[in-house]
Amino acid sequence: MTRSEPLADPALRPEVKALFDEVTNTISYVVKDPRSPACAILDSVLDFDYAAGRISYRSADTIIDHVRGAGLRVEWLIETHVHADHLSAAPYLQQHLGGKIAIGDRIAVVQDTFGKVFNEDRGFQRDGSQFDHLFADNEAYAIGGLAARALLTPGHTPACMTHVIGDAAFVGDTLFMPDAGTARADFPGGDARKLYRSIQRILALPGETRLFMCHDYAPNGRDIRWEATVAEERATNIHVQEAISEDQFVSMRNARDAGLEMPRLIIPSLQVNMKAGQLPQPDASGKRFLKVPLNGL
Repeated sequence: MTRSEPLADPALRPEVKALFDEVTNTISYVVKDPRSPACAILDSVLDFDYAAGRISYRSADTIIDHVRGAGLRVEWLIETHVHADHLSAAPYLQQHLGGKIAIGDRIAVVQDTFGKVFNEDRGFQRDGSQFDHLFADNEAYAIGGLAARALLTPGHTPACMTHVIGDAAFVGDTLFMPDAGTARADFPGGDARKLYRSIQRILALPGETRLFMCHDYAPNGRDIRWEATVAEERATNIHVQEAISEDQFVSMRNARDAGLEMPRLIIPSLQVNMKAGQLPQPDASGKRFLKVPLNGL
């Protein structure tokens, strides 16, 4: 395996604040430039009571309190991918904190796929224009003076990206902690072989690179964890440690995925998140409605 992917800026170590949402097992991050108040927020959560059809802002308000309490300036609101297990709070955070809502430029593929699943009309643009910025593969950007780079890492979805920020990389759902393995690849547009190759791109980063996961489910009852190094993942990840071949991974991943149930919030999450977190437009009475496609997933 070639270890060739450079760190965006190995001289800088961003300050990382992790916020864990117990309901969806999601970890959101506030990533700060150590030399300025500039920060980015990754993978925020909008609280949603599916049974009641009610949204709330507890998780997002916790982020807002942290940002304001620390005197930070939000420059980016980044989604590592179109999440299927929680709704994004990016528009709410933008309203209160500013920043650009951004995702990978393959979002158009996801929008085309799920625009059909949810029978969206012609008014739904399938070009990613709902987002303020679309990251291209290997695109360099900055958080204040902190250098960052977006790497395309598809497989879980076609539009997944890993964000390398200083000595840290935020991997979304592509990788889990070493004892939890990897994300599923059976959603429409997912591909286990592409997932394996994307993970190899992440594992080609320097061994000391800090990796931050978007989810943890505490396997075997251990405490929730979300940070590992590239070296730890290479050596001990139960699905992709160095002794496991691509074909072995694909066989394992496809077999595991065949027995998994769909995420509880996949239907509301996809139709909201593919629109940059925007809720459905209200009808003439002011009410908003989500669609439930029968036998569509």
